[in-house]
Amino acid sequence: MAIDIPQGILDALTRVKMPGGVCIRERDDIVEINDFKCPVHKVEALVLGSGAAGLRAAVELKREAVDVLVCSTGLFSGTSACSGSDKQTLHTAGTSNRGDDFTKLANDIGSGGGMDKDTAYIEAVGSIGAFAGLQYMGLPLPQDRFGAVLRYQTDHDDVGRATSCGPRTSRLMTKVLCEEAIRLDIPFLKQTTGIRILADDNEVKGVIAIERDRDTNEFGLLVILCDKLVLATGGPGELYRDSVYPKHCFGSLGMAIEAGIKVCNLTESQFGIGTRRTEFPWNLSGTYVQVIPYIYSVDEHGKEHNFLADFYRTTRELASNVFRKGYQWPFHATRMVDYKSSLVDLAIFIESRKGHTVLMDFNRNPEAVPGDEPFSLDRLDPDVRAYLENNDALREMPIDRLLRMNPLAIELYRQHKHDIATTPLPFNVSNQHMNGGVDVDIWAQSSLKGCYAIGEVSGTHGVTRPGGAALNAGQVFGMRCAKHIASCKGTFPDSSSIGDTVRKSIENAIDEIGANLDNEDGMQVEDIEIDVQDRMSDHAGFICNVDEIADALKAAIALNQSIRDHGMNIDAPNKITSYFNWRHTALSSEAVLRALNHYAINGGGSRGARAMCSANGTVVPVARNVDLEAFRFIEEQEKDKTVKVVLEYKNDGFEISERSLREMENPRSIFFEKNWGNYLTGAIYDDDFEHK
Repeated sequence: MAIDIPQGILDALTRVKMPGGVCIRERDDIVEINDFKCPVHKVEALVLGSGAAGLRAAVELKREAVDVLVCSTGLFSGTSACSGSDKQTLHTAGTSNRGDDFTKLANDIGSGGGMDKDTAYIEAVGSIGAFAGLQYMGLPLPQDRFGAVLRYQTDHDDVGRATSCGPRTSRLMTKVLCEEAIRLDIPFLKQTTGIRILADDNEVKGVIAIERDRDTNEFGLLVILCDKLVLATGGPGELYRDSVYPKHCFGSLGMAIEAGIKVCNLTESQFGIGTRRTEFPWNLSGTYVQVIPYIYSVDEHGKEHNFLADFYRTTRELASNVFRKGYQWPFHATRMVDYKSSLVDLAIFIESRKGHTVLMDFNRNPEAVPGDEPFSLDRLDPDVRAYLENNDALREMPIDRLLRMNPLAIELYRQHKHDIATTPLPFNVSNQHMNGGVDVDIWAQSSLKGCYAIGEVSGTHGVTRPGGAALNAGQVFGMRCAKHIASCKGTFPDSSSIGDTVRKSIENAIDEIGANLDNEDGMQVEDIEIDVQDRMSDHAGFICNVDEIADALKAAIALNQSIRDHGMNIDAPNKITSYFNWRHTALSSEAVLRALNHYAINGGGSRGARAMCSANGTVVPVARNVDLEAFRFIEEQEKDKTVKVVLEYKNDGFEISERSLREMENPRSIFFEKNWGNYLTGAIYDDDFEHK
């Protein structure tokens, strides 16, 4: 029986009001460096980023009696607070009806390769505590009347471990975590962006940052001294032209690279269908496509094209694979073949390259493939029809099916001035998540001692992951890095921490800003943005031509050399942050292309959300009425699953290597009496991982 959801409930789960009243940290000191007065904050642990992962780390650090400070560019403007999908997924252990265990879950999380096996197991085991903590803090996860959390199946998950609070799940996570931070009186620095990591003798010393308020110096420059640093800034959202990231999400990958911190798996990203970034960027997974809307295009003359009919053989095949995009949302090269679901992504890519606008219409069912029977709910693949039937969604039109299965999905777009119940929705294939990032150990510590990375900026995510596993990873490692930091408390930093090396780094930052203010010979920020995004979208997207990577890399190297030689033009002090953001993004772009070039040279094949296309490829997608020879691709190589490509930035260049995946000791060898002492003495926190 269908239940009408009151408008108040719909509003509460979509118009999520964030808390106010966070505690603002006052400066501790002012130091003078070459007649330049610079505010100084001193803290035991600094968390850069105020999304779900960063706030979880801060809350757990505070509970461990660690003096912690959260530094945020925009308190509720990142991906956790602003991104989502129809029913954004949190993936954890604990299904109620299909049987599960941590080893099985770990195997599923890491099945795509490129993921350390101990990390996968840690995420599996840690998901219970992370999940329970969120429930305790008030996350409204849905339950049945017996108390079991409601679950569903996502991509790369045969068990059904996913759950959701609706389209704003990560925003609700951020909300309850921020409320907890307020209760714990955790201090914040708002509208403050880290621009350089301070280190000495391979130990973190702090961060140079830019604050919007410039009451001490004209640059807004300040220094935060810390004994431990947690990077929780999200992914490099500005790398691609087509993206579902909120605007101005830069992350800290480039800053970490510049500091010489090792990064890994930069070859790995996720791409999938989403609303265009020029409008309201949003993932179109789950019920948006499971209700099987009509997907079509409009050319420059306003003519409609049922273009998917050129790719699929029957109406049934077309409609069933549109449905499967709901839980097979990320593009995957193998799903381009045999008329599977990623043929939809490829078709949209081809259609968009023609300059056509691609839309989905929830008031029309799919048009028939020429010569075949029309769409009918009775003519769907058995798994598709069973899903709709089980959810009481065998309704005449897509909008009726969507109203039954997920009215929140409609409400969300209404709030952003687009009523999908009445108006077709334009969309494309977009970048959604960086699966690579900072290389870390089992406690999330990087190659720079005292510096940790969690959430999307961390390189723990492997090649393919079950939907929502990234949200779980941020929570698990937010808890684990806090435990590790608390176990090895260092000396509380003070102004004496500004040694010669750190002082020199601050002086260099001051000089760099000064040299680029009104630098008429420097490059324009806008030109760098176009240069980077066009190159990454055209040559390093989900369709990646192997023969074009080397030239794209040369162009990226040339861009960074030009930035080093000529600088950029900062035409006003309020553009200083933008200068560093785009300089770091350009560096990240080069790093990604270097990793891809290394991967391609060594015969790397198509995996994850990227097809490595080449005339030497062995697999050619097939369509009903379209020649796809240009998309011939190299198959994934089993050897590549067992290693990570690692990059380290030194002397304005990169060193590239590969390391084998860390193994997981057999859990059956761990026993209470034998291992209890390791916990009591803190031996479990001993470093057991070296970055080589």
